[in-house]
Amino acid sequence: MIPELADADVPAWWRELDLPGLADVHVHFLPERMERRVWHHFEHGSPLMGDGWPIHYRLPAGERVARLRALGVRVFSALAYAHRPGMAESLNDWTLDFAARTPGCLPSATFYPEPGALGYVRDALGRGARIFKVHLQVGDFDPRFKEIDDVWGLLAERGVPVVVHASSIPLPGRHTGPGPIGGVLDRHPALPMIVAHLGMPEYDEFFELAETFPNVRLDTTMTFTDFAERGMPFPARLLPRLRDLGLAGKVLLGSDFPNIPHPYAHQLHALDRLGLGDGWLRAVCWNNADNLLDLSAHYTRSAGH
Repeated sequence: MIPELADADVPAWWRELDLPGLADVHVHFLPERMERRVWHHFEHGSPLMGDGWPIHYRLPAGERVARLRALGVRVFSALAYAHRPGMAESLNDWTLDFAARTPGCLPSATFYPEPGALGYVRDALGRGARIFKVHLQVGDFDPRFKEIDDVWGLLAERGVPVVVHASSIPLPGRHTGPGPIGGVLDRHPALPMIVAHLGMPEYDEFFELAETFPNVRLDTTMTFTDFAERGMPFPARLLPRLRDLGLAGKVLLGSDFPNIPHPYAHQLHALDRLGLGDGWLRAVCWNNADNLLDLSAHYTRSAGH
């Protein structure tokens, strides 16, 4: 039995793995008013969230950045996502500005199927966006809509990854599951996509997408934690495939920080207790993100903090 990690133990944990720190591709920072609304949904429940859960890191943004640095999270995203037309461009302004003034933060952006989407995505790329996020359940849109076909194509051409919440958690949506997003990949097979939450609960189907398409990856966000295992346990029969995908560069650390009902350390503990080996943990917690995103510039900026 591996002892449970506390947040204070995390730096020693990754140093034992001979890593420079942690790279987390699934972190959220939002404009304050929007963040308060999101936290209310998480904490009080909603049709989307069910009964909800407490936000473990309900802190001002500066304190959350300091907490990530204390943990040794050297590089992290600031994922935002639009749930209606007219939001994405202003969200991109906010997240790109946040990254510009926050060492270690990957310039992050989003899009929505609406007129002008290709233009503001081009603008975000021109301003340095390195990672995008869309949420098919919250956004309630079909990713195959013609309004964003050129956006997917542009991201494929530029090799810029997009974190996609496409699976049916916490509840199935009209456009969740492997079918709709699989249709996007059929049209744009080179698209760098990171499937959030390992595709929970449709693990089999999303693993197959990662095994089929060369640039499809998965993130670990909330998977294997006690919270997730109570409701949607990971099938033990898939552990060999998970190991192989991680060692092939296709599994990346994600946490959902700060919107989690447990300490950050518990996500790492949940990965460690799988018993897939130090090489797998090194790949997932740093090397795979480094190979995808070339973290050197962001790590250099943040290493002294």
